[in-house]
This record gives sequence, structure tokens and C-alpha cells, in this order.
Amino acid sequence: MDLATILGIISGLLLIGLSIMSGGDIMVFVHVPSMMIVGGGSLAAILVNFPFKEIIGVIKVVSNAFKLHNSEEVIIINRFVELARKTRKDGILAIDKELINIQDDFMRNGLEMAVDGVESDTIRSVMETELMYLKNRHKRGQLIFTSLGYYSPAFGMIGTLIGLIAMLKNLQDPSSIGQGMAVALITTFYGAILANLVFLPIAGKLRNRSEQEVRMKEMIIEGVLAIQLGEHPRNIRRKLFNFVEPNKRPKEDTKLKD
Repeated sequence: MDLATILGIISGLLLIGLSIMSGGDIMVFVHVPSMMIVGGGSLAAILVNFPFKEIIGVIKVVSNAFKLHNSEEVIIINRFVELARKTRKDGILAIDKELINIQDDFMRNGLEMAVDGVESDTIRSVMETELMYLKNRHKRGQLIFTSLGYYSPAFGMIGTLIGLIAMLKNLQDPSSIGQGMAVALITTFYGAILANLVFLPIAGKLRNRSEQEVRMKEMIIEGVLAIQLGEHPRNIRRKLFNFVEPNKRPKEDTKLKD
């Protein structure tokens, strides 16, 4: 579980709640019709804008924002180095029995093509095509939350207009103007909170997750092609560590034998 995402949302809501409580009655900010306008209106707009299948799949997408993704780049690089040493010693067919132990499907499929003697250009083309579709799937999930971030403030304004119209119809009672104005503005408040504390931040977190995964897939492609070409393990290690953030790289490169 990614504590940063959870703490960010909870701390934001808590600070806003404390600010409201310090200025008066928090129940003034609880208005169910306004919640229905913002939440229901945003959902309706998403249903119009996106296929129903993608909206259902967003539940799985949003879970990625709350999962803790451990960095596996170093583990994968070390795995490539081991396979490179075995390949240089016994030939590329020698790693065929090792493929069953590889958990990453993308990496395993690439190495299977290398073992089967597929040309490097074809391997790169197949793997980059799969990576392209992965990027597109990720972008669709991000776009749903980005759209929610745009729609919720808009429906907040619509709710405010509805409240103002209702208030203006009762101008003969000056004592109700203040209460009516407060209720009218609550929907804008809800829309701004949802957009800036939930929807847009989750879209940003998903974008960061996607960039990390894409970078690792690109590293795997280079590793597979290096194995197929029979490059030296040390060169493979040096090449693949270029994809790793500097603070995660080992301080001293381990000396490898042929």
C-alpha cells in the first residue's frame, strides 16, 4: 500500500476540515443535493465521454495509485547479467530452461523469441508494439481521471447557478439570502475539492506509475536484444543501469568474469 497517496488525501481532507471547524459549524458544508449534482453530473459526463467497459476497468486502474510499487530494475538487471554469462558459456539455447523461472511475461516472451532464433529487428518490433499498446491503455485510465478533474468543478458551477436561481426567486425574504447564497456555493466547493485533491492528483500518480513501467519495459527490450547479440555481461550491466535512477545504482560496479 502506497502511504503517500493515502496520507496525501487524508491530510488534505483533515486540514480542510479543521479549517472549516475553526470558522464555524461544519454541518453547514454538508449538503446532499450538492453532492448529487457534482458526483452524479461528473459520472454522467464520463459515461457520455468513454465506453462503459473502460469505466468499469477504471477500478483496476485506480488501484495502481494506492499500491506500493517496489523497484525491480536492479533485480532484472542482475537476472540479465546471469543469463548473459550462461549464454556466452553454453550458447543461447542454454537459457531455455531458465525461462520458466522468469515472472515478468514481457521479459519471458522476449527471451523466448531470442532463443527461437527470431531476428533482432523483429524482436524489437514485436516488443515495442506491445509497449505502445501498454502506453495507450495507461493513457486511457489517466484520461478518465483527468476528465473527472475537469468536469467536477464545472458541475460545481452548475450547482451554484441552480442555487442562485432558486435564491433569486425568493428575494422578497431578505433573511433567506445569506443561507441561500451559502448553499449555492457549496457545490463549487465540492467540485474544487474533488478535482484538486482526488481526481487530478490520482491522474498524476497514474502518469508517474506509467512512466516507471514504460522505462522498465524499454530496459527489458535492450536487455533481450543484448542477450541475443551475445554481448559481454559487463557491457549489458553498464547499458541497463542507464535506465535506473542514479540514487538506485550501486556505488561500485561488480567485476564480472567472462
